[in-house]
Amino acid sequence: MEIQILDLIEGAKAARGLTVIIDVFRAFSLECLLTAKGAAAIHPVGKVEEAFALKAEHPDWILFGERHGARVEGFAYGNSPTQCMDADVAGRVIVHTTGAGTQGIVNASGADEIITGSLVNAAAIVEYIRRQNPETVSLVCMGRAGKAPSLEDTVCAEYLRALLEGGEYPIAEKIPLLREDGGKHFFDPDRQHIYPQADFDFCTQLSIYPFVLRAEKQDGLYTSRKINIL
Repeated sequence: MEIQILDLIEGAKAARGLTVIIDVFRAFSLECLLTAKGAAAIHPVGKVEEAFALKAEHPDWILFGERHGARVEGFAYGNSPTQCMDADVAGRVIVHTTGAGTQGIVNASGADEIITGSLVNAAAIVEYIRRQNPETVSLVCMGRAGKAPSLEDTVCAEYLRALLEGGEYPIAEKIPLLREDGGKHFFDPDRQHIYPQADFDFCTQLSIYPFVLRAEKQDGLYTSRKINIL
């Protein structure tokens, strides 16, 4: 099994084999939460305009997403997991767009298969990849808006690679470092309405969800589908 770590939008475009699109803060941590809360389906999309068009076609669908971290005006929710804890999504269809994570999905056109990546379901991701046993694994770190690297996604990719290779990784030592690099904005008192500190704590939990989310494309639209693993 060849494992490569790639970065940002260009990395997503270059990804091959079984591809893990990683967005720890916060897109794919949120999608795990929404799935666990019983969402019927999640459609990750690249453009805000596409999200609104889907909403116009399906008025009962719920829009989640952000640009520059903040909830898109006209959307029901932003991209904060802890601000969505009380969202009633059971049995509902969700459209989700972000500046980083969902951009990776829609740009990974060369991938054989796409799953989402986060710390909150890391163990399930590793077990899923082991079962699939692909020749090539691409771990794509989406970073900030898909344009600049961020430590949390790099840490997640390195952690996944180490586990897949049967090695060790000092994850317990790395997570506190994210408070100053990658997750510093969650501790800014002037930005708590966009980046609540509780999001940092939520997104850095390890393997609390026993499933992966596989992005499957049909008729031009991706759907993140739950696959129970553990």
